[in-house]
Amino acid sequence: MTANHPPINFKSINNLAIPAIIAGIAEPLLSITDTAIVGNIPVNGLESLAAAGIVGSFLSMLIWILGQTRSAISAIISQYLGAGRIAEIKSLPAQAIFLNISLSLLILFSTVFVVEEIFQLLNASGKILDYCISYYSIRVWGFPLTLFVFAVMGIFRGLQNTFWPMMIAIVGAVLNIILDFAFVYGIEGILEPMYLEGAAYASLLAQGVMAIMAFILLITKTDISLRIRLPWHPELRRLVVMSLNLFVRALALNTTLLLAVREATALGDRYIGAHTIAINLWMFAAFFIDGYAAAGNIMGGRLLGSRSYSELWSLAKKIVRYGLMVSLVLILFAVLFYYPLGNLFSNNPEVLETFYAIFFILIIALPMNTVAFVLDGLFKGLGEMKYLRNVLLSATFLGFVPMLFIGKQLDWGLYGIWIAISLWMFIRGAALVWKFRRKFRPLLQNV
Repeated sequence: MTANHPPINFKSINNLAIPAIIAGIAEPLLSITDTAIVGNIPVNGLESLAAAGIVGSFLSMLIWILGQTRSAISAIISQYLGAGRIAEIKSLPAQAIFLNISLSLLILFSTVFVVEEIFQLLNASGKILDYCISYYSIRVWGFPLTLFVFAVMGIFRGLQNTFWPMMIAIVGAVLNIILDFAFVYGIEGILEPMYLEGAAYASLLAQGVMAIMAFILLITKTDISLRIRLPWHPELRRLVVMSLNLFVRALALNTTLLLAVREATALGDRYIGAHTIAINLWMFAAFFIDGYAAAGNIMGGRLLGSRSYSELWSLAKKIVRYGLMVSLVLILFAVLFYYPLGNLFSNNPEVLETFYAIFFILIIALPMNTVAFVLDGLFKGLGEMKYLRNVLLSATFLGFVPMLFIGKQLDWGLYGIWIAISLWMFIRGAALVWKFRRKFRPLLQNV
């Protein structure tokens, strides 16, 4: 071992993982809050729920595609930290954020003018299409704000700090919930109900507060400046290549999610409503488990930077084990509250009946998903972006898409969509386990 590190044990992992879990669930919690409140709107609640699901999926695609810079920044910073060379990259984060925000504004303005055509491609029509347009036209302005927050969180993660990202996320989530109730349902004598548009304004304001908080914390809690300094940092090229690989990976990932939304929408209103509930719970579980992926990301990059391969091997085994323990708790919770969970999101009997029919698939697949999520985070910290890209492309186009087509031909309905998603996750997890063992087990002999 070439450097001194904190021990890789339950305490050190959870010191990073638990704040990361809390920060991670804030993003799906924002979406879940919108879904639960919108699904119970007294006027056109089903159409509002469907629109929130369609727009939410599209916005998640944009955020995930461009938000990949967070993982690249975190990986590079943590590797330099492990090698004891952190002072050499202080100018890199500002340059990366500048490029990322510029690209986000370009995409924002390009989508605003074709928003109707975008949602028509996702099978939205009639009142649902109108709701999609009005909801998106408000929420999209929070897109650059979210990307800025993601980048700042990546900087903190690279510095082995998940506490401040947690605080940003908590403030945003709590504020969003309060504003959701106030704007959607109104405040008697003070504010008229705004229904679906109220949910959009609530999310936008919460994102703005999170961005301001992230800026202040970065300036006051780190030595990293957001002032753009030239020349361009030599590591910017590696960061861009990493981000491009993750960009392609995110395209493949979101191809899966958007095709699932498209097929569910084509089945009818009750099916897209049920799928919206299911995908929000799936995301919640993913981000909950993602705390251990974040710990792997943060610690893995540092251990790789110092060539501490035995500790890296130990880290991988422990974060998978702890992630599986969390997934078992989530399974128990889901089984005990199988029906009440659905009632949180909708009061429509047809939507709930459809959701309950497929919820068991999500529950059964949780341990398998955990392995994929946790190792995915570890591989990002190790800088293995190219392999992650190839895994997602294979899982999507050799696994998910063929299974989705088979399910459609056999008229499996929503079952077919979620079986295809489960196969997609199995391929991802199996490929990462194989790669890690093949690459790092031989290195243990040289320690």
